[in-house]
Amino acid sequence: GSGKSSLLWALQGSGPRKSGTVRVVSGGMGGSVSGTGPGGSRRPAKGSDPKNLSAAEARALVGLVPQTPTDLLYLESVKQELDQADIESSASASDGGLTARVILDRLAPGIDGGAHPRDLSEGQKLALVLAIQLTAAPRVLLLDEPTRGLDYRAKTQLISMVDELAAGGRSVVISTHDVEFAARAADRVVVMAEGDIVADGPTTEVIVASPVFAPQVAKILSPLPYL
Repeated sequence: GSGKSSLLWALQGSGPRKSGTVRVVSGGMGGSVSGTGPGGSRRPAKGSDPKNLSAAEARALVGLVPQTPTDLLYLESVKQELDQADIESSASASDGGLTARVILDRLAPGIDGGAHPRDLSEGQKLALVLAIQLTAAPRVLLLDEPTRGLDYRAKTQLISMVDELAAGGRSVVISTHDVEFAARAADRVVVMAEGDIVADGPTTEVIVASPVFAPQVAKILSPLPYL
């Protein structure tokens, strides 16, 4: 009830906004970059608001994975979902683009294309939806409660995915109640309560400083600033 999900949907452009503005930079740090996305689609100019863009342009700027990833899965097989993502993002292996299948194999190798998406494990469903969203090559990826239903191994895999995305120059914004996950995955933490920001800063400072939010390791090693 703090407004985390509402914030992500507002950033993505589909959610309601009462005030303020959203500007998402499409290029690299420190530069105003206007280029092309998958299949030659136009990249939005620096500082664009996804709400004011076409569906294709918005997908190339911001991708969102909702709390229940299966909300975005509606076809009868993994292959159909991947092929549809390629069509919508104009992604083709023949022109050097990254197809959804290639991205999925990087995130979670070995998923059978003939499998029904709803028969996959929670971690595999998340990887499939991530691959679908990443086919459009968005500069910003929003993850809403991505650790729901994941075991420790799947969470560790998700952290590796997030690290890889960040290393590739993407911004990843995660809404979560999982403090242990945030401590391992984030370099900046914003704490919200009833729609307001109550803390904002580097992960080690925000989480370690709070007796409420600090993970067990931080509590044991306090006052040392370790997570």
